[in-house]
Amino acid sequence: MATRAKQRLLTTAEELFYAEGIRAVGVDRLLQESGVGRASFYRHFASKDDLVVAVLEDRDRRWLEWLRESVEEKAADPADRPIAVFDALSERFARNDFRGCAFINTMIEVADPRSAAHQVADRHKRRVIAYLAELLEAAGHTDAAELAAEFALLVDGAIVTAVREASPAAAERARAIAARLI
Repeated sequence: MATRAKQRLLTTAEELFYAEGIRAVGVDRLLQESGVGRASFYRHFASKDDLVVAVLEDRDRRWLEWLRESVEEKAADPADRPIAVFDALSERFARNDFRGCAFINTMIEVADPRSAAHQVADRHKRRVIAYLAELLEAAGHTDAAELAAEFALLVDGAIVTAVREASPAAAERARAIAARLI
């Protein structure tokens, strides 16, 4: 169980990293914003890099949980769930605090594929693809793995386009392409 100080660090770091970027936010700023002391920070995390990894691991779990719940809420029939992914994304893209995908942003900022943060971000994307394959298989598609990779490309493209356009319309366009694929 996380201490209150650790939880404040994780929450503050996630908010700041997502809003401003990992490199733009230093440890001093994290301490100031979270109200946690330096000694407490280093008691919980050996470095800022370790904090970044912890934030991403927590976000991975919560984001995939959100996606599952949202898709199931939008589509009771398993046959409709692969396309419902884009409906869920459209809602996410419409939020005022939407700033893209924390995992794509991390892979861009921390470009070294050997870094722990990059690896967590890559694992997240692989987990999304596995979830898409699960949905497609449950919907009766025999080529679920191949389709999942194509859907993931549409998901990531829609995310980046939604940031560029500042609009959820990219999810709707990706939804239409996905519907044509299946």
